[in-house]
Amino acid sequence: MKLSAKELTTVACSILFHAGAIARDAERVATRLVDANLTGHDSHGVGMIPAYVQGILAGELIPDAAAEVVQDKGPFLLVEGHQGFGHIIAEQAMTLAIARAKTSHFAVLSLRRSFHLGRLGDWGAMAAAEGFICIIYANVQSSRPIVAPFGGSDARFVTNPYCTAIPATRKHPMFLLDMATSTIAMGKARVAELSGKQVPEGCVIDAAGNPTTDPSVMFNDPMGALTTFGQHKGFGLALLGDILGGSFSGGGAYLPEREVEGQILNNMMAILIDPNVFGNAEAFGIDVDNYTDWVKSSPPAPGFDAVMLPGDPERQSAKARNAAGIHLDAGTTAQLIEAARSVKVPEKELFTLLNAG
Repeated sequence: MKLSAKELTTVACSILFHAGAIARDAERVATRLVDANLTGHDSHGVGMIPAYVQGILAGELIPDAAAEVVQDKGPFLLVEGHQGFGHIIAEQAMTLAIARAKTSHFAVLSLRRSFHLGRLGDWGAMAAAEGFICIIYANVQSSRPIVAPFGGSDARFVTNPYCTAIPATRKHPMFLLDMATSTIAMGKARVAELSGKQVPEGCVIDAAGNPTTDPSVMFNDPMGALTTFGQHKGFGLALLGDILGGSFSGGGAYLPEREVEGQILNNMMAILIDPNVFGNAEAFGIDVDNYTDWVKSSPPAPGFDAVMLPGDPERQSAKARNAAGIHLDAGTTAQLIEAARSVKVPEKELFTLLNAG
């Protein structure tokens, strides 16, 4: 089925509100989730709501928690998330970091113990929209590891995303690289499983360490594992997520003694840099434009329409899905309905999902 962004936001907001979020926060989280769907990242869209509901019911997601500055040292900020909604906590923390970068040309935000942050790209884009280059490393602490180290046969950590955002220039929109360090995000395996589809080769191994395209191995017991992208290269970046995002913040790298059912905690390091710190922001922008033009002038390879830079696919998807609607597979729809009923959302507020589901 397909829903408009407005319809999907209304449904998402209702579920989150009845789960315990205050109305304003429910709307903000719902809007971020639907934006993820619009930009083509269904793995981080409304399909996450059942996990959020589970987290609230388990006492692992604290709906009314707010970000707290634990240490403030010039351009360096350490912020505690208190297991609050990541979309709320990260926005609060990034607002503080942006203000600090405006006075210091530079800021380092270390954020610990936030519930699921959503797309790191949201927080990189938030800084870039204010004119800052932003580099983010993050890790995940959940109820079980899901990504195998390069050369290993079982999972040892989670998808540990990485993001870099560069402000828009006169000629080109914002550069926004936002990616899991696993070959695919866990949410993409979830979407494939619910849709009855296979995952691409090289993304997943089974419980014995053998390559497979069957996403169900990620939901079986014993469980398989996702692989790191680019083999040893993605593995290296994944380790940085745990070390710089987790260990440095005090939230911790992934360790089995930190596993808690219903928990999806993120820690992250965000580095904000003013491109005009040396007074040459204009030259920087011109050079980025010239470089972008040069890269995109490469003749398209067979099967491609054009060279796209990071951020282009998301903008293209948002335009298409705003016009045509957002597709929800039957499995995701059923999970949303189950989550809604578990927190006693009135059936009339689920009319859209029930009719289509």
